[in-house]
Amino acid sequence: MYKINGSIWIEGERGAFIGSGRVVLLENIKKSGSISEAAKSMKMSYRQAWELIDSMNKQSQKPLVEKTSGGAGGGGTIVTKEGERVIKLFKELQNNFRKFNETQSKKLTF
Repeated sequence: MYKINGSIWIEGERGAFIGSGRVVLLENIKKSGSISEAAKSMKMSYRQAWELIDSMNKQSQKPLVEKTSGGAGGGGTIVTKEGERVIKLFKELQNNFRKFNETQSKKLTF
């Protein structure tokens, strides 16, 4: 039996906007409240993480991630409501893509 596989991402005029890796980055920022911690958890540099965030924010009508200024504990980073909406929509799209692949795989006969 054969199986169709693939990855899905959304591109804009400036290239990649959102994909699996970027969603994981957003989720890790949401958990940790820190770009640095999110980057470390993914074994990527802070600079690379920031470039991905900057790219997403510039391509979106509303920012997906914002830095917060802090008091005694210092500042942090939050995933905005728009960021959460993008995560949810991408996961729905990814799930539909997975279902499509499963359905089409069942039709393969060679």
